[in-house]
Amino acid sequence: MRVGRAVVRRRAGGVFSWLHCRTLLLLFLVSFVWLQLHLAGLGLNSRGWRNGNDPPDGNDSAAILAMVPQVLHKYLMSRPRNLTAYTAYAGNDSHPGAAAGAGPPPAGGGPPPGALSGVGIIPDIETIKASIRRYNDEQKVLNEDIFGPLQPDAFVVVVQVHTRLIYLRHLIVSLAQAKDIDQVLLVFSHDFFDPEVNELVQAVDFCKVMQIFYPFSIQTHPNSFPGESPDDCPRDMKREEALIRRCTNMDHPDLYGHYREAKFTQTKHHWWWKANRVFDQLEVTRNHTGPVLFLEEDHFVAEDFIHVLRLMQKTCLTNCPHCNILSLGTYLKTYNYYGGDSKKEMLRAMKRQQGVSADSIAPSWNFQILPSLYQHYQKAEVTPWISSKHNMGMAFNRSVWTDMRMCAKFFCAYDDYNWDWSLQHISQNCLPHRLHAMVMKGPRVFHIGECGVHHKKNNCESTAVISKVQKVILAASRHLYPSHLTLTVTSSLKKTKLRKGNGGWGDLRDHQLCLNISSTTR
Repeated sequence: MRVGRAVVRRRAGGVFSWLHCRTLLLLFLVSFVWLQLHLAGLGLNSRGWRNGNDPPDGNDSAAILAMVPQVLHKYLMSRPRNLTAYTAYAGNDSHPGAAAGAGPPPAGGGPPPGALSGVGIIPDIETIKASIRRYNDEQKVLNEDIFGPLQPDAFVVVVQVHTRLIYLRHLIVSLAQAKDIDQVLLVFSHDFFDPEVNELVQAVDFCKVMQIFYPFSIQTHPNSFPGESPDDCPRDMKREEALIRRCTNMDHPDLYGHYREAKFTQTKHHWWWKANRVFDQLEVTRNHTGPVLFLEEDHFVAEDFIHVLRLMQKTCLTNCPHCNILSLGTYLKTYNYYGGDSKKEMLRAMKRQQGVSADSIAPSWNFQILPSLYQHYQKAEVTPWISSKHNMGMAFNRSVWTDMRMCAKFFCAYDDYNWDWSLQHISQNCLPHRLHAMVMKGPRVFHIGECGVHHKKNNCESTAVISKVQKVILAASRHLYPSHLTLTVTSSLKKTKLRKGNGGWGDLRDHQLCLNISSTTR
């Protein structure tokens, strides 16, 4: 009997051990699947990568997540949804009709259920137009009940948004970590109505938020001006052939003999519209006198950008009254916030970051190309404003805008599809005082976009640059929040050369639309 019991115990033990191993294996598989689904929902792996583009580098993704506080992961996550029809629409700005399955607009012209919250797919064009009109008419300020009304001297941050959702997610994460962000009004200006973008923006809960929508977009005018109509002259058609064909804009090619392309003209129109809208048309900014900072969806800010902007504003009043542009950004490809050993500094910074191993994220940029850039982290440079250098993270106030707006004819008639080159033109030919910029030598606004109007790559939503910028800012943490600024003045003896425009803006319809935008008031 004792032998029988021993056999039974061994058999029972074996069954228990097998069940135990099976349970552990099941738990492992469930945990692995959950982790994969969780990462698939992050902004690091949404939209573009689901559609077959190359995935991001695993190390970059891990580094980015490690340096984002857990509470902000919600801004990097997408709700699962069927994006088949949505993606087909979003990938083609000139889609002629409704997205598949959108159905007719509801009675009364309002948006279909879920259209504004991000649940569902992009609705048809007439419904989008109705939604845009409603948004722009209501001028609703989200979170105003929590953070109070906008103070006259507070900062307004305006973000120009198209469709690059991944970059926008990371910009929002960087804004959320900025000191005193709860005091600003954050305005998102859209030229594409996108339910998923709307859902993300409306989830922002760390400051006052407003959405405005450019009403003359390609999306809402797919077959007519300001979009491209079938009767428009193709870009490269010769004028002689255009006159024979009798296409709509045959008499108005640009400086270089090319006809307009709506995807390029839209950016200048949108920039001019949002500036007019914020300064002259919104009730919330009627009495606003503080600086307005202009960002784009593929920018990334340092946590002390508001502190530095205040410091620049104060320094202007006392030491540079002719400075009318504050510039926080740079297009330099390499940044160095410190003058010592970069690897040691990075390791020290990583050790200060709770829960992140110093060995898990190695610096990947060459920090030696500009070894002195941040040795004097409190330095700012005073220089004549140059469009190609000082157009990122630029801020100015209402008095500067008033002078710009008075030069609308110069801005709107200048044959260049770039808004910044057009500002350069009015600075040299119209403004009573040329634009002079105070530029931080240590940038607080970074460019993380791999692609844009002029540049395309196979994978336009790579996280490599995002990861690098995060590392640079983290390593620079001890150099942030300077107590004062030291100004250096660039010699202005060399006369700025008057430049010929880049073209793309020869069509008189663009000139008139631009002028009409400036004629609209509250």
